[in-house]
Amino acid sequence: MKNFFLFLMLLPFLLISCKDKTEAEKNIDTRVPVTITTIDTTGLESYIDLNATATYLVKNVIKANATGYLNSVNIAVNDAVSKGEELFSIKTREAKVLGNTINKIDPTLNFGSAIKVRSNTNGIITSVTVQQGDYVQDGDALVTINDTKSFALVLSLPYDLKKYVTVGKVFTVLLPDATTRQATVQKFMPTVDAASQTQNVVLKISGQQDLPENLIVKVRITKSANVKTISLPKAAVLSDETETDFWIMKLENDTTAVKIPIKKGITTDDKVEILSPVLSPKDRILLTGNYGVADTITVRMVKNE
Repeated sequence: MKNFFLFLMLLPFLLISCKDKTEAEKNIDTRVPVTITTIDTTGLESYIDLNATATYLVKNVIKANATGYLNSVNIAVNDAVSKGEELFSIKTREAKVLGNTINKIDPTLNFGSAIKVRSNTNGIITSVTVQQGDYVQDGDALVTINDTKSFALVLSLPYDLKKYVTVGKVFTVLLPDATTRQATVQKFMPTVDAASQTQNVVLKISGQQDLPENLIVKVRITKSANVKTISLPKAAVLSDETETDFWIMKLENDTTAVKIPIKKGITTDDKVEILSPVLSPKDRILLTGNYGVADTITVRMVKNE
């Protein structure tokens, strides 16, 4: 009997507690918080960046044209030289020993003059293997000159991408310092690397040839481009696990979003081209809050971050 009276005394408090819980449940907002975006109608292109190396294709080795002693060395490594410029002078052993004696007998013979060695191209000195006073023989290598005219970028092009690269086509070159240059395809090398199945392509840099040798740059190869198209941010486009079906979540009104199947085109790092359906600038597409939801959801719009 005591327990029954105790229950009657507590019953009003239990009813009030249940009522408060019901009211709290009613106040919970079940709408999905989302941010929205609209379509972009600017141009869109699909590209791939490939590495290329700056190099001199022609390296001239200047050799001694006589046997004797180096009378003078007029250049050093990293010097720029012009075609016809004197690099060395060689005095033969006979001229060094007998030159003064013979010249005293007949000065018109000029027997003791040194033989000059000149550059056969415009370029940059990359190595000097001798020094003044050295004894050299006819045909010995004296210096190596990188031919300025042969400076180029060598691109290792996967053979399956060859259809995007043609002789005479101009590409953008991205340098490590965030600047860009333009380069024109000059020719294809006649062989393909057996292991990597890549073919070397020679590109000529436009403008000043001031890049250092062995610098690695990126060449942007455009695979496809549309000047006028409709695209959305990548986050707005959803897909199944196999990435065969794609869709977006579109606002029907301020509180309801529905699933819209799409057909996509070009995909870049941050955008996806929408081929169908045709979207208008007024359409509002879910940018966040769209993942893992039902085909129709109730939403609450929040400000984009």
